[in-house]
Amino acid sequence: MIRWLFAIIGGVLLGGVVHLVSVLVLPRVATLDAYSRLAPLTKLNAVTPLPAAGPGSAPMPYMDPAFASAVCRYDLSKGPLKLKVPVSQAYTSVSFYTRNDTAYYAINDRSAGRRVIELDLMTSDQHADLPEEEDVTAADRLIIDSPTTTGLIVLKALAAEPGLMRQAEASLAAATCGIQPAQAAAR
Repeated sequence: MIRWLFAIIGGVLLGGVVHLVSVLVLPRVATLDAYSRLAPLTKLNAVTPLPAAGPGSAPMPYMDPAFASAVCRYDLSKGPLKLKVPVSQAYTSVSFYTRNDTAYYAINDRSAGRRVIELDLMTSDQHADLPEEEDVTAADRLIIDSPTTTGLIVLKALAAEPGLMRQAEASLAAATCGIQPAQAAAR
């Protein structure tokens, strides 16, 4: 009887270890992650609109058809990135992901409090290299530190009604995402 109890406890422990290892390792070794799926569809350091989500035709799983979506696939190895996203009429959100699909920052139009979501994305080393400026406060310049040099920025604009989808798409089409010029990075 004790042997069976030890065998069951050993089996449960072994199963738990295998489950935890597979859950933690699988995202790192998966070949069809979001970055890999979007690489052929998007340009590097530029905003690319995604096709509308439909039944069986969404470029990414679980896309909401009520949102217009765009992606900026970024690489910070050549310098910090400047992102500007005009706010749509209903709702706009910007989410930041590492190369391995880990979300590390998100902002929406309500928390931005402006008609344009504008921010600088850089690595912590690039942020440390910025000169200290007394006249620029955190309210003037939103700086986000990326934990990795490559990743994705997902932009979404809500179309509250189907007829407003073109307006939401136009809002995202006006968004810009690009490497900052040397003068802006040096200031």
